[in-house]
Amino acid sequence: MKQRVLSGAILTIFLLAIIVFDKSFPLALNIAVAIIAAEAVFELGKALGMEQKWYIFLPSLAAAAVVPFCGGRELFLTYALYTFILCCAMLACHEEVSFKDVFVQYSMVVLIPCALHSLVLLRELGGDHGMFCVLIAVFAAWAADVGAFFAGTFFGKHKLCPKISPKKTVEGAIGGLVLNVLAALLCGVVFSRVYHLGQVQVNYLTLFLAGFFGTFVSIVGDLSFSLIKRSCHIKDFGQVIPGHGGILDRFDSVIFTAPFVYLLVSFLPMTA
Repeated sequence: MKQRVLSGAILTIFLLAIIVFDKSFPLALNIAVAIIAAEAVFELGKALGMEQKWYIFLPSLAAAAVVPFCGGRELFLTYALYTFILCCAMLACHEEVSFKDVFVQYSMVVLIPCALHSLVLLRELGGDHGMFCVLIAVFAAWAADVGAFFAGTFFGKHKLCPKISPKKTVEGAIGGLVLNVLAALLCGVVFSRVYHLGQVQVNYLTLFLAGFFGTFVSIVGDLSFSLIKRSCHIKDFGQVIPGHGGILDRFDSVIFTAPFVYLLVSFLPMTA
């Protein structure tokens, strides 16, 4: 548990550092998202046994790393080129690789980088306070996970999805929900009243919805990748983060909460 808490603290500090230095070095967020997306695709590809098929594996890593820097036109061109390369690879090596192999890798390169790219889009959508929206999007996953971990550890009795993730409990999910809502609202208070001394107003309804529904979205993301791990017969996607496993083990929920918060903020701005 000590390793898990320490690693979580370091990740949080890293995220806060990106937020603090966003004005002076805005590419920091893009770079961080690119590294996370590429590492996540790497871990998943390795778990699926795709690292030996370099003609699919390497273009997939390249596409994942490029997407966070793309605008609308660049994003289309990136995926068009990536699709063309994979189709050529499948035609040239059809005796070694199946359509299933290509489709699984392709779908993950679409899902993971695009979902994480929504953090960059969320920063732009939020205007001057876009990084606050990014913080909420990430915390909507992490706070739910922390609350579920501790509530499940101390009070967990009823299994949530025992065949997919035996350690998850109903009590843990409730604990994650409570902590997530409280954390979102507290972030709003600190951002508005402490950091901006009341000069910036936040929409507490948006924060409540991000925390409340973000918990359920986070659970879906976590369980979805747990199902992938079970199908691959592995415990963790990697060991990059002590106590947590791989990058994908830590950001699987963020892959789902980030697009959700982006959609939410599109209709209900988080700041005024």
